[in-house]
Amino acid sequence: MTNHDEAAAVRPLTLAWVSRHLEVGERIVRAEALHGGITADMRRLTVGTRDGDTRDLVLRSFVDVEHAEDWLNREAAALTLLAGTGVPAPGLVAVDPAAAQCEYPSLLMTHLAGRTVLDDEGLETRVPVLARQLVAIHALRPAERPPKYVTLTTADTVVVPKGADAAVWAAAIDVIRRPAPPYEGRLLHRDFQPGNVLFDVLPSSPAGARIAGVVDWAATSWGPADLDVAHCSTTLALLHGPEWGLRFADAYEDAGGVLAAAASERLYWRVRDGLASSEEVRQVARPWREAGRTELTTRAVEERLNAYVTAVMDTLG
Repeated sequence: MTNHDEAAAVRPLTLAWVSRHLEVGERIVRAEALHGGITADMRRLTVGTRDGDTRDLVLRSFVDVEHAEDWLNREAAALTLLAGTGVPAPGLVAVDPAAAQCEYPSLLMTHLAGRTVLDDEGLETRVPVLARQLVAIHALRPAERPPKYVTLTTADTVVVPKGADAAVWAAAIDVIRRPAPPYEGRLLHRDFQPGNVLFDVLPSSPAGARIAGVVDWAATSWGPADLDVAHCSTTLALLHGPEWGLRFADAYEDAGGVLAAAASERLYWRVRDGLASSEEVRQVARPWREAGRTELTTRAVEERLNAYVTAVMDTLG
C-alpha cells in the first residue's frame, strides 16, 4: 500500500480490520487523507479488485474524541436506515465503535462521488436544492427513532463575539432561557450544511448542481425540523452572508417542508443555533479557509454571525 501523504497512514490494527471486510482477492493499494473535517480523521482508501480495477472506500476514525462510540453507533444506524431510501448517503461496510479491533473508534463506508461547493457562485441555484434534500430527509419515518437531539449551548455558556451588539445578544440569550417549544419530531441529520453535502457539478456549469451525497451522519437525532433548518441557515449566513441564512427557511417551505407555525417558536430554534455557533467560529472557519475561502477569517465570520443574529431578532423577535 502507498500513502498519498504521511497523514494518510493507516495504523496496523485498523488496516488489518479494513482488510477483513474486503472481498476475496482485494487489497488496499492507496490511502489519502481527506481534509475539511473537524472532529474525525478521514481517509479515502483505494482498493484493488481481483479483475485489476479499483474502487474507493472511506475510513472515518475518531482520535481521542469524547462520545466517539455514541457518534459511530448513530452513524452506523443512520447509514443502515438510509440504504434504499433515495437519500444519497454512503453505504455502511463495517463499524468498530468501541475500538475493539482498531486503534481508534472507526467506521468504514462506501465512497461517494461529488465534491463540496462553498463558493458564492451558483448559490441561488444550490439553496433550493439543499432545501429539497433536507425535506426528503425529514420525510423519512424510521422504525426505531434515534436519540433525542442535544442542545449545544445554554443561556449561561453563550460566547458573545467581540464587537457584537450587546443589547441584541442579551435579548437573544433571553430567548433561549425559555422552555423549548412543543414540536412534531422528525429524523434530523443535525449537521446538515454545505460542508456535508457533495454536489455533482461541472466546474463550467455551477448552476446545474445536483446533490450526489449527504455525509457525516454521526449526530443523527430526533427532534424538530426547525433545528436542522436553523443549523443550515446559520452556516449559510456565515459562508455567504446573513441574507442567505434568512432565505433558507423560505426555500425549505417552498420545497414542501413544514416549520413551526408561530414566529416565537421559529425564533427560538433559529436563535438557539446561532448562539451555539458562536462557540465554534474558529473551528468552522479554518476548514473553509483551507478550502479556498481565505477571506473568511475568524473575525469576518464573527461579524457575519452578529449580523445574522441581529437580522433574526429583527425579523422574528
